[in-house]
This record gives sequence, structure tokens and C-alpha cells, in this order.
Amino acid sequence: MSVYEDIAAILHPMPEPGAVDPEFHSDVHHDVDAARKKTTLHLEAASDADAENNEPLLSAIAAARWRRDLAEAEIRRLVAYGREFTRPRPYRLADLADASGMSISGVRTTYDHADVADVQHALGRQPRE
Repeated sequence: MSVYEDIAAILHPMPEPGAVDPEFHSDVHHDVDAARKKTTLHLEAASDADAENNEPLLSAIAAARWRRDLAEAEIRRLVAYGREFTRPRPYRLADLADASGMSISGVRTTYDHADVADVQHALGRQPRE
């Protein structure tokens, strides 16, 4: 296997035996295989386009970090919404902590004024008073 295929296999693992209903096993296997092939082609094309500066493993790690950062920002905005915009009262810190995988104090401090402003802009309305 090439480094591209290795990375694709890591990014798109096959489910553990028994994790998928046997009725859908073939479909899931096909979908994972197709995702691996697509990722392999994408990595190869990116490498060809920028052969001098492309390192596929480091690029894959950077892309995963970018997706993680996007997900973390999304969680911050959703928590801000739950605390600052829902009516008649905010969501409980404990419920938001459970949903986000954070502690209660983590939920309390995870978002800031910029996140509230982003939600305000997206909704077109002011936060609760």
C-alpha cells in the first residue's frame, strides 16, 4: 500500500465486526472502500499539484486539525446560543456539559463575546437580557 492508501485507511476505518447490522454490512463496506479510494485520489492529486511542498501525512494531520478547530468553534457557538439566546431561560450548564463533553466550568467559560456576536449575526436578534 502507498502512504496515500495508508492515510485513507486511517481516515476511513472499516467498522469492527458486529458493529454494523449484517443486512447493511456490504453497503457499509462499499461506502468505506469508496471513501478510501476518493481520499487516496485526492491526496495523490494534491501531492502532484505541489510536489515540492506536499507531505501527505502532515497535510492530513493539518486538515484534521482544521476540522477539529471548526467543530470546536461550532460547539462554542451552540453553547453560546443555549446560554444566551434561548427563551424563556438558558439551558442548564449540566445539560450543556453532558452534550459537549465538557465540565460545567468548561461550558461556563467556553464561549466569549465574539461567539455571542457570531450567533447574534446568524440569528439577526439580540441575546436574552
